[in-house]
Amino acid sequence: MSDTPIQAAEAAAKAPADKPVTGPATPVKKDESFFSFLAWLVLGVLILRSFIISPFNIPSESMLPRLLTGDYLFATKWSYGFSRYSLPFSVPLIPGRIFASQPERGDVAIFKAPPGNDVDYIKRVIGLPGDEVQMKGGQVWLNGKAIPKVKVADFLVPISPNTDCGPGFDSTDEKGTPVCRYPQFRETLPGGKSYTVLDMGQTPQDDTGVFIVPEDHLFMMGDNRDNSMDSRFPAVEGGGIGIVPQENLVGKAAVMMFSTDGSSEWIKPWTWFTAARWNRIGSVI
Repeated sequence: MSDTPIQAAEAAAKAPADKPVTGPATPVKKDESFFSFLAWLVLGVLILRSFIISPFNIPSESMLPRLLTGDYLFATKWSYGFSRYSLPFSVPLIPGRIFASQPERGDVAIFKAPPGNDVDYIKRVIGLPGDEVQMKGGQVWLNGKAIPKVKVADFLVPISPNTDCGPGFDSTDEKGTPVCRYPQFRETLPGGKSYTVLDMGQTPQDDTGVFIVPEDHLFMMGDNRDNSMDSRFPAVEGGGIGIVPQENLVGKAAVMMFSTDGSSEWIKPWTWFTAARWNRIGSVI
């Protein structure tokens, strides 16, 4: 028997109430969108830091006068190719080294320090594969020839929480400001790369035997020659680094991102600005 008009109308009135409620689905889609954005953001940061550019801070004075404690710089990751040490936590996903490019003498490079290969160091490339490197009287000899070393004006750096002069190097500048005053010299490598180094005086590491750089390795030195545990010292955890495998390279120091003298305090926001070394920011390494 067919429905009467009144029954049909009642059925039609009830039909909308039987439809599923769709309102709560909208927040679920928003949550999914947020987590998707977050995942892509993390992936983008990982790719950026692994293969393009990465920040690095200077924790010591081994690269004075060019780099000061409290400097923050960017390192280009593509300059020398990629290995497991290019990745966060040195995850062993890259076999050996791919897209490898050998550094040039004089480059300031960041690498994982032997023997532990788990701490970032920054030093200057002095010797390439096949080179013979030696120190005589505080002067670098490369392949039997002395690297020119010329005395220039003393290096002055204002005393601050990020500066430790050491005995005998406290001084003042022409304005009477307390500074550290260090003897400074200019070295020029074959090929014309020139930079300044510090030499505090006669030390045991000023005279060494001859180091022959093996294939796929580098001889690295700090510019603060008497305050740098570098390739002149055997690779010991917390000490020297020996001759560094090129596979350990992380990147090339490129540009200064920020620099602070260490006098800022979190509870005093204005000191974030007064502690900044503004004249160093943006300089090319």
